[in-house]
Amino acid sequence: MSDYHQPQPQQPMYTVPPPDSGSGGLKFAILFGAVIALIAANVYLFLQIDGLKQEVAKTNTAILDEVGKVRESHTVSAAAARQNVDTLKEELEAARRQAQMAVGQAKVDAEKNADAIARRLEQQQKAVEASLRTEVSKVEQAANTKIGEVSTEVSTVKTDVSNTKAELDKTIADLKSTRGDLGVQSGLIATNAGELAALKKLGERNYFDINLGKTKGPVRIGDILVQLKRADTKRNRYTVDVIADDKKVEKKDKGVNEPVQFYTSKARQPYEMVINEVKKDLIVGYLATPKVQTAR
Repeated sequence: MSDYHQPQPQQPMYTVPPPDSGSGGLKFAILFGAVIALIAANVYLFLQIDGLKQEVAKTNTAILDEVGKVRESHTVSAAAARQNVDTLKEELEAARRQAQMAVGQAKVDAEKNADAIARRLEQQQKAVEASLRTEVSKVEQAANTKIGEVSTEVSTVKTDVSNTKAELDKTIADLKSTRGDLGVQSGLIATNAGELAALKKLGERNYFDINLGKTKGPVRIGDILVQLKRADTKRNRYTVDVIADDKKVEKKDKGVNEPVQFYTSKARQPYEMVINEVKKDLIVGYLATPKVQTAR
C-alpha cells in the first residue's frame, strides 16, 4: 500500500445493504454467552481430569508402598517359616535315622515320631503358603478398589468433557454461519480480549488490535488505514472510513460485534473488522486479515 494521500472524490468501493442489526446483535450476545459458558465448563472439567491424574499417581504410589510393606513383612515371615521348616526337617531326619537304628518297640515308636514330624512339616509349609496368598490377596483387593474408584471418576469426567465438547462444537458451528456486512460468511467472532487471545492461538488469520480514537487523519492498522468518524455510545454504533489500495469506503452506522468486511488487492478473502466496544470518541476491537496474501 502506498502512503496515504487525500483521495479524489469517487464512488465508494462497495454498495452495502443495511444489516439487520437488532436481531443480529441479540443472536451474537446469546451465542457468545453460550460459548463463554461452555469454555468455562471445559476448563473446569480439564482441571478435574488433571486432579484425577494426580490422584491416580498418588494411588499408584500408595499401592507400591503397600506392596513394599507386604514384601517386607513376607520376607520376615518367610525367614521365620524357613527356620521352622529347616528345624522340622532336621528333626525328621534325626527321627528317621533313629527309627532305622532301633529295634522292636523302640523302632515302632521312632517311626511314629518321624511320621508326626513329617505331618507337622507339611502343615507348616501349607500355613506359610496360605499366609502369603492371604496377604497378596488383601493388597490386590485394596489396589483394585482404589483403581476402580479412580477409573470410575475418570470415565465420568471424560463423558462430561465429551458432552461439553459436543455442545461447544455445535455452538461454534452456529457462530461460523454468521455473515458479515458484505454477505460473506465470517469465521469465529471474538467479543472480548480473552476470546481474541484464543483466536490468535488458533492461528487461522492474522489479528491486529484496534484502539482507535478520533483523529485528524486516518491511522494505520495492519496494512490498511482507518479513521473514526462517529461513535454513538447510546446505540453502540459507529462509523469509520477504511482506506485500502488508495481507495476509501465508508462503513456507516455499524454495530458492536458485527463483522465489517472489505476486500483489498492482496487477498481473495475479505478483511474483517470487529468492534467490541464503543466509547466516547473511541472504538475498541480487532482487525482480522487472511493468512494467504494472494492478489485477486
